[in-house]
Amino acid sequence: MSVLDSIVSGVLIDQKNREISEAELHDKIKSAPAVRDPLVSLRQNKFSVIAEVKRSSPSKGALAPIAHPETLAQRYVDAGASVVSVLTEERRFSGSLKDFNQVRAAIRAPMLRKDFMVNDYLIRESRAHGADLILLIVAALSDSQLAELYQVAQNLGMRCLVEVHDEQELERAIAINPEIVGINARNLHSLEVDLGAFDNLIPKIPHHIYKVAESGIFSIDDAKRAQSAGADAILVGEALVRAEDPRSMIERFMEIS
Repeated sequence: MSVLDSIVSGVLIDQKNREISEAELHDKIKSAPAVRDPLVSLRQNKFSVIAEVKRSSPSKGALAPIAHPETLAQRYVDAGASVVSVLTEERRFSGSLKDFNQVRAAIRAPMLRKDFMVNDYLIRESRAHGADLILLIVAALSDSQLAELYQVAQNLGMRCLVEVHDEQELERAIAINPEIVGINARNLHSLEVDLGAFDNLIPKIPHHIYKVAESGIFSIDDAKRAQSAGADAILVGEALVRAEDPRSMIERFMEIS
């Protein structure tokens, strides 16, 4: 079993442990905050930052305790981050929907629920908690699942960050005509990082699709490499949660343009 398979297996177990009735879920979706369009926010800058609240990762273990995720998220927004991403996967990333809820209540910026969306319940649960953007990892989904979950999210008014790691996954992603594609430099089966994925794949994404470079971005040079390859934005987690001054780091990333 690959790392990705193991994570997805845990996600499904945890989902069952917290599932609520369809009627209750429907009511929560109806009362959720209105969608804040992440594409509008991202396109306000020539080069944007999606800043992530992330306590740990499968490859590095514990990264930062983050006692108050809402405070960190507000610092991100104050620095100019266009979107705040919150990890909600519990077993490998030490995240939770509680973290997401705390951040949602504190900030006005669009939010990405960063988790492993593999069924429609998880998509609808995300909207019920106020998500504006969700992640669809092509490596974790069949073609039919990818198309179906993309449509479920769109029907709820959310956008999707469709994540790929190689050329075959990119072809599968483009087949559903996505608005936003993320190139993940990390191979989710082996956890190895290769920034060459940015150089190889971003130029192959059609011009009209918004392009996000994900993983392995720790320095200004890394961000410049992503931008030079054609990225419109970067998604940064580990570097920010470990930084003494995440606000300054975001500001420096945005000055690249």
